[in-house]
Amino acid sequence: MKLGFKIALTAALIGAAALGFNAFSAAEKMPLKQTMTTMAGKPMQIADYQGKVVLVNFWATSCTGCMAEMPGLVAAQNKLGKDKLITIAVAMSYDNPTYIQNYLAKTPLPFEMVYDQSGEIARAFGEVQLTPTSFLLDPKGRLIKKIVGELSEQQLIDIVNQAHGA
Repeated sequence: MKLGFKIALTAALIGAAALGFNAFSAAEKMPLKQTMTTMAGKPMQIADYQGKVVLVNFWATSCTGCMAEMPGLVAAQNKLGKDKLITIAVAMSYDNPTYIQNYLAKTPLPFEMVYDQSGEIARAFGEVQLTPTSFLLDPKGRLIKKIVGELSEQQLIDIVNQAHGA
């Protein structure tokens, strides 16, 4: 009987890992009142965008996957427009602010950029440590999907359209 329990427990842990287990269930609300300040100095909260799908994307300039992912996020944002999707790119606390500014000077982004200098935002989203990590929230602020790893342009468009019933 003990062996059966160990096998069941191991299977459950492997299954949770394979499903991208995180601290939030799909029905839970995310930290909507978490105050963030954009690189332009504008304070904001996810709650400001009630009624829209919100992508919160944790990234870093030192992350090759993040840099490869960014053009697809830009393209998806441009295709969907701000009526359907609000993207908030959150640069990790270990990133260099000068590198972030240099990237923004070379690559204008059609969405908000936040530098999580203290790591407070990453902690509020369940201790985000790996980049890229994306959280897609429905128009009511509930978690649709958490993605650890690159999010493709088409995958993002499909999720947003599905959330809007298209």
